[in-house]
Formats: sequence, C-alpha cells, structure tokens
Amino acid sequence: MNTKNIEAVIAPKEPHFVGDGFRVHNFIPSGYHLDMRRMDPFIMLDYNSKFNFPATDKPKGVGVHPHRGFETVTIAYQGSVSHHDSSGGGGTIHQGDVQWMTAASGVLHKEYHAEEFYKKGGIFQMVQLWVNLPAKDKMSTPKYQAIEHKAIPTVEVENGFIEVIAGEYNQTKGAASTFSPVNMLNAKLNVGGKANFSFPANYNTLLLVIEGEVKVNEQEIVPTDHLLLFTNEGEDFSVEATENSVVLILSGEPLNEPIASYGPFVMNTQEQIREAFEDYNNGKFGTLEE
Repeated sequence: MNTKNIEAVIAPKEPHFVGDGFRVHNFIPSGYHLDMRRMDPFIMLDYNSKFNFPATDKPKGVGVHPHRGFETVTIAYQGSVSHHDSSGGGGTIHQGDVQWMTAASGVLHKEYHAEEFYKKGGIFQMVQLWVNLPAKDKMSTPKYQAIEHKAIPTVEVENGFIEVIAGEYNQTKGAASTFSPVNMLNAKLNVGGKANFSFPANYNTLLLVIEGEVKVNEQEIVPTDHLLLFTNEGEDFSVEATENSVVLILSGEPLNEPIASYGPFVMNTQEQIREAFEDYNNGKFGTLEE
C-alpha cells in the first residue's frame, strides 16, 4: 500500500456571513497556505456548518452577482436553496442534492433559501466549492447541472456507502460531468464503517468531516467540521468512522496554469480580469432580476 501521508488537520475558522443566508467557515483560500494554487482545481471552499435559521417571511441569501472562469458547486446536507442565473439555469436543491453551475464565459446568478425552508426555518448545512476551469474552457458557454440525490450513484463499503458525485470510485462513475479530472465523494459510514481510497499522488486531496468523527490511515482522528489535507505523495488512504459519520472527499488534478483572481472572477492573466470587469459593466453577462 502506497500510503498518502497527512499534511495537516485544520480547524474551522470563525464563521462569517455571505449575504444574510450563508454562515460559512472559509477553508479555501485561507491560512495554512490553503491558497488557490496549492488546492487547484479547488479554488474556494466555504462550509456552512449546522446553523439554525428561524422562520421568516422573506428569503435570506445572496443577491445578483457575476462569475467568470470557474464552476460553483453547492452540496446540500440540510435545508433547501434556490438558484437562478442569467443563462437560464436554476432550480431548488434539497437535502442530498447537488447544484453544479459552470459560469465559464460569464453569468449573473443569485442564491437564496427556498420558500419551503425559510417559511418554516430549521437547520441549514451546505458546502459551496469553486472548481477552476482549464484555460481553454474558461470562455466556453455557461451551463447548469441539477443533480438530484436519487441520481447520484452509490457504492457499498464496510458498514456504509460512498456517493459518487463526480469522478470515480471502485469503477463507478459519478453523476456530474467535469472539465478536468475531479473526484467528489460523500462517504456515509456508520460506527466502525471503513472505506479505502486511492488517487494519483499529484492530485490535491482533502477531506472535510460533515458529521461525526473519523480516523484516517488508522492513526489521525479528525473531528466534526475539521478539514484534513494530504501531502502530494502516495496514493492510498483509509477512513474509519468512530461515530456515525459523513465525510466529503475531494481529489483533483491540478491544472498547473497561471491563476489571476479578483472577487468573482478567476482567470489566467490580469488583462483577462480587466476584460471581465469591462464585459460585466457593458452588460455582456446578461440580465437577472433581483
């Protein structure tokens, strides 16, 4: 077994609000050198750990804003969120669903608590990722993948199962299409449940404990809401649940291309960032009502 070594276990930073609907711990980019280049193609990871939103008569969320050059992926663990964008994509995701928006050449979008959720209130728990696009695809046509929980393939493991959102696990292919090699898995393990994983050594690989507590490589205990980062050496690792657990596992091939970013735009050069602002200001991202 060519074991993938553990580089660090990282506690969640103090949460902050994105808009008024998402209370998140930011893991990427953040301290400990979890910057866009180190974690590429995962260039942002915001985690809305369990938070109780009271019932209200209007939705909380984030108003209309632009994106270009990457994809946004939202995984719903509890609660419901709605999305609309200027390319015509949109819908509502519920517990277990995934929303995968390819901003590419540019969209406006908005995200907010779904009506069924905000009128009742309750526990809200989500992950949002930004996945970088290769230079050749950054100006491609935007698209939207609505991935229902029932459409996500599962693989049984010892005392649990793996949901294959993207990539592959034990020869089972994921539900999402990607522009570069990206593995995105939910490991749902009962106490004592165990799963083995193998990804190329050069892939940037991490896991985030959504529920419970796990032991990685039979040695490192990782508690709820903590992120574990692997070194870029070795290929194999194991995850064993010491409590009933849910673990998000991410592994992707780095694009190894220049990264220029500013706010909602992630491109390859500063000139492309300037072009993005110009196109946005000139209405080239379409229109979307607040």
